Amino acid sequence: MHTDICNCQVSLTDAAAVAEWNGMILGFLSHAKTVPGYLKRLLEMSPDYAMAYAAKGLFAMMMGKRELIAAAQEANQNAQNAMAQGGATRREQSWCAALDCWVNGRPLQAVQCIESALRDNPADTMSMKVSHAIRFMMGDNVGMRRSIERVIAAHDEEHALRGYALGCLSFAQEETGDYALAEKSGLEALQFAPDDAWGMHSVAHVYDMTHQTQAGIALIENNTRAWGHCNNFRYHVWWHKALLLLDLGEYDAVLGLYDTEIREEKTDDYRDFSNASSLLLRLELEGVDVGDRWSELADLAESRSGDGCLVFADLHYMLALAGDNRPDAAARLTANVATTAQGSADQAHVMKDPGVAAAEGLAAFGEGQYDLAFSKLRAAQPKFQIMGGSHAQRDVFERVTIDAGLRAGRLDETAALVAERTALRNGAVDAFTDARMKMIARARALKPTVAAE
Repeated sequence: MHTDICNCQVSLTDAAAVAEWNGMILGFLSHAKTVPGYLKRLLEMSPDYAMAYAAKGLFAMMMGKRELIAAAQEANQNAQNAMAQGGATRREQSWCAALDCWVNGRPLQAVQCIESALRDNPADTMSMKVSHAIRFMMGDNVGMRRSIERVIAAHDEEHALRGYALGCLSFAQEETGDYALAEKSGLEALQFAPDDAWGMHSVAHVYDMTHQTQAGIALIENNTRAWGHCNNFRYHVWWHKALLLLDLGEYDAVLGLYDTEIREEKTDDYRDFSNASSLLLRLELEGVDVGDRWSELADLAESRSGDGCLVFADLHYMLALAGDNRPDAAARLTANVATTAQGSADQAHVMKDPGVAAAEGLAAFGEGQYDLAFSKLRAAQPKFQIMGGSHAQRDVFERVTIDAGLRAGRLDETAALVAERTALRNGAVDAFTDARMKMIARARALKPTVAAE
């Protein structure tokens, strides 16, 4: 029996097929454009390889698109048919079980199936990365860290994929607030895997969270080998640079990156969309005129607002609908979130709380109903974590909540949120926090005058 680059046995009997499988693994770990090609060739060579169908289906589910659920269901059926022929390894069986769980609305159970493969072989980097990816989508930062810490010892300096494992460790450390450790792990990841986009981007997160703006820009500019080869993940790296420039107040440069890099390809991938919509709103909160850029995003948001696959995606669609002043479309999206919340799937529980209140709050903010917006968003804010994404990505919702509170005059509650946000950053005060603290102080100073009048 052959062994793949993760030191795992595979039921593939053709060495050339194993090479395609290994290429796919390396592509997935490095966020390369090559993954679909490797997977296509592998299935042409080995049309009965169940794990390839499982990978195809899991990747489809990660896209968060309603229409791709059918593709994942087809892959699941093909995987089950291939499994019925016998000969699958325990790891391959675990992956097929994971896909079956996810297409039936149970991604949390899918993670446990993948984790069973990791228990069998902690050196299985590919299973580690898939568990990491699903947990990330589910907002399980603690689980991400626990998972990678269990297997990192098996990824010693002799392991071919150590760098990618360190990159995941770094991101899990960053998302659980261990910024110094995350920086160390991420920089070490690049030494073992210079094309580790995930590890490099994890260090960019650290510099964003700890207000090391120039260090973050230098990191991105000096490590193009880590992300220049990437699929659409490169847009996310450009987004990180834009956030750092935004903190410096270089708004024209941010808009330039938006037009030439971040939104170079006008996809409806929810990850690309979240980069764009969250950046435009951050700019508007700083008083920047973004021109007609909302229109393109709002058109896409209307076309995708019936997906109901991920709260994280739906709320970014709402940003665009609110940003382009489309209250009717925003109302339809809010209604769809509420309908989805009535289901029994894992994501329905997140749609119910915090999804419904967050959607209502963002819609109200778009209509200038700031007191209502703050009440709704403040109710949702304690559970923003479980919507998925990173601290940096969810920060747009923190910013809207804070600005809604400011505009509604609810200063004490808003100040408490600013303090929470600062504490998450180990006390680092970025430009947003500095400006809002000054706004709160000015508003408090004016209150006695207003009362006297």
